[in-house]
Amino acid sequence: MPNVYFFGEGKADGRADMKDVLGGKGANLAEMTNIGIPVPPGFTLSAKLCIRYITDGHFPDGLRDEVRAAMQRLERVTGKQFGGEPPLLVSVRSGAKVSMPGMMDTILNLGLNDRAVEALAKASSNPRFAYDSYRRLVQMYGDVVFGIKGRPGQPDPFAAALDELKARRKARRDIDLAAEDLRALVATFKTIVQRETGSPFPDDPWEQLWGAIEAVFKSWQTKRAVDYRRLNHIPDDLGTAVNVVTMVYGNLGEDSATGVAFTRDPSTGAPGLFGEFLTNAQGEDVVAGTRDPEPIAGMQRQFPDAYAALERAGATLEQHYHDMQDVEFTLERGSFYMLQTRSGKRTAQAAVRAAVDMVAEGLIDRTEAVRRVEPSQINQLLHPMLDPSATVDVLTRGLPASPGAAVGQVVFDADTAEAEGGKGTPVILVREETSPDDFHGIAAAQAILTARGGMTSHAAVVARGMGKCCVAGAKDIEIDEGKQVFRVDGRGVKAGDWLTLDGSTGRVMVGRVPLVEPQLSGEFSTLMSWADELRRLRVRANADTPTDARRAREFGAEGIGLCRTEHMFFEGERIQAMREMIIARDRAGRERALAKIQPMQREDFIGIFRAMDGLPVTIRLLDPPLHEFLPKHDEDTKQLARTLGVPVEQLRRTVESLAEANPMLGHRGCRLGITYPEITEMQARAIFEAACQVAADGVDVHPEVMIPLVAHVEELKRQAALVREVAERVFAEQGRRVEYLVGTMIELPRAALTADDIAQVAEFFSFGTNDLTQTTFGLSRDDAGRFLPFYVEHGILANDPFQTLDAGVGKLVEMGVRLGRQVNAGLKVGICGEHGGDPATIAFCHRVQLNYVSCSPFRVPVARLAAAQAAMAS
Repeated sequence: MPNVYFFGEGKADGRADMKDVLGGKGANLAEMTNIGIPVPPGFTLSAKLCIRYITDGHFPDGLRDEVRAAMQRLERVTGKQFGGEPPLLVSVRSGAKVSMPGMMDTILNLGLNDRAVEALAKASSNPRFAYDSYRRLVQMYGDVVFGIKGRPGQPDPFAAALDELKARRKARRDIDLAAEDLRALVATFKTIVQRETGSPFPDDPWEQLWGAIEAVFKSWQTKRAVDYRRLNHIPDDLGTAVNVVTMVYGNLGEDSATGVAFTRDPSTGAPGLFGEFLTNAQGEDVVAGTRDPEPIAGMQRQFPDAYAALERAGATLEQHYHDMQDVEFTLERGSFYMLQTRSGKRTAQAAVRAAVDMVAEGLIDRTEAVRRVEPSQINQLLHPMLDPSATVDVLTRGLPASPGAAVGQVVFDADTAEAEGGKGTPVILVREETSPDDFHGIAAAQAILTARGGMTSHAAVVARGMGKCCVAGAKDIEIDEGKQVFRVDGRGVKAGDWLTLDGSTGRVMVGRVPLVEPQLSGEFSTLMSWADELRRLRVRANADTPTDARRAREFGAEGIGLCRTEHMFFEGERIQAMREMIIARDRAGRERALAKIQPMQREDFIGIFRAMDGLPVTIRLLDPPLHEFLPKHDEDTKQLARTLGVPVEQLRRTVESLAEANPMLGHRGCRLGITYPEITEMQARAIFEAACQVAADGVDVHPEVMIPLVAHVEELKRQAALVREVAERVFAEQGRRVEYLVGTMIELPRAALTADDIAQVAEFFSFGTNDLTQTTFGLSRDDAGRFLPFYVEHGILANDPFQTLDAGVGKLVEMGVRLGRQVNAGLKVGICGEHGGDPATIAFCHRVQLNYVSCSPFRVPVARLAAAQAAMAS
């Protein structure tokens, strides 16, 4: 297999389906060449070389000869000379199989030196353009290859030198500098390189090229690229290709331009070109935010022929790829070139609308539309937005770069955002403009606010891809990072102050504005209906209150898979009665306290049953150990003693007697119901009285009573018998029967291993994958957070096992299903841990023939879509 693939002269060595080798960018450059779209000629170094280079530390034998042959072919096609006259300049760009926008490195104008720049000035009749290109090369090369960046608390030396020159010349923009200014700036930049590296800037174009190729391969291992792969579950062994492409110039003057465009609006999905362009600029100017670009519609007036060419290319690419495209283009003195195309990053709203629209347009079918939307994107549609009735203090406005709303405390750098976000503090990252080095901070922040940049800036693109709110290009903001403050018309906002952003309107508001739940679109309902037709797995919700139950049903839940009854005891009169029950000295005392709780619990169940009319409701009996209901601090203990009218010492002794060394493995779950059967009796009575009451009102009620933490079948036998006994008493009292099930939560390895015994008693299994993961790994989820990120970062674990079901835990689930159904072929089986909303786990659940998954209400649509995709993949 060759290492180098050429494209040009209307044909290419590669194709779109060679992304493993050519990366996405190289494969699409080859494909555009083959379908007749104007692309500057060039060649691609295989992505397979990247991992080999990183592993071996050097290039394979013969690669330099292959590259030299490709460059000679490029010279023949262009009629230019690499290192000669007229000068052939190239860009060197990364491009992995999976799009990682802004995560790796690019160098433009490679091949310039003091001789070539004069030849370029002569050939273009534009010395200013030539020296502008040269200073860009030195700056990019210094950054990417030599790693010259600003030290902590200090600006980038190249940017500082440019700003200083503009200030001296009273130039507002880079393009206001004259050719002689730029010639002087090149010399200054070279001095910076000499000072920072101890070596001169390389004059030999071939030395420049190999330095750039190495740097692009090495950029696969930068922190920002590694962080991006981890967040997006991209394998580390893909590597990046290197694309060497003939330079075309958007900075030749007012008759040239560069831009970025989407074939549909990436925020809303509306059809039509959306993007920005700059005249007399190179591509990095658009995405870097150093100049404010113009909307792409303005290009129709200024460059009508180029705009028409862009429309034709966009339409051709959508028809060819059957997907919305994100393109980069350059206009060089009337000649139009496409530099890149890829499937466009889009918000969830845009993904849903585009998928549904493309079905109507005949581009894709319904199955492909369902496959096209990432389940994780659906979360974006369910995020809060500003309460329209709230009074807001609008500080300024920027561009609505990524929709949604967010509230957080201001931070000014990515490291602080990561640190504070890791503590659970909601933060908003405020920057002049973001760069790929800020990725870890963007990932940790609730939202991003930038003073510069447009709708296709780095901040905007990354935020949209991650589903985060972003307001970009808020021009009135003056940031002083040293003093940790930004100002608008003299009004200051300090680090730590609360800020609210509205990414749908671009508003920046002082303080904490209330947020409300979003309204879902008609296209969303259409797509979800298609998903529901395709999936086999049912989707239930974990809901503990009538409000949660109603919300879950609105999101399409087909029942409740986990109602945690202990959540009903942690407030007001309820916890007081629970505490009375706990400190009671005998059963009679406990029953008196429980009698206060029962009517409150019954009312909760009535509300939930009404909300779930016609759908099953799985109710887990009391699970946590009793000490969780007691105060943890001595002052609170004294207060409780006074309230209950008991001696402080007596209460202290009770608290101490209930303390457990490892509560997760202690006196909890069915063990409580066995030792204190009156608790089980009270809960069962509340369930069945509520069921009979709503049934009398015409509600179709389907209670499922779940016994928690069963390790031995005898535990389940005793608790199930008690539940059934109470049910019969209630039915006799009420003169009415309701159908119900009694089952168990499989959350201990022994239960999975003896599932055939347990299935003789249980009418359903629900795998509690949170506790099953804890007991299988022998770790506490609360404590594991201290080291699990290290395990994932260093490849010890592929994923956090509390987010995606671990293979070992999965084997226990699979075994439990198989053993249980050997005994009871009609056994209903689901999972109710938060894994139930994870797409990878849902695919596993589909494969092992579970009946349903259950997850939090806001993840129900995610699970519905993931279940459909699992069915399509099987």
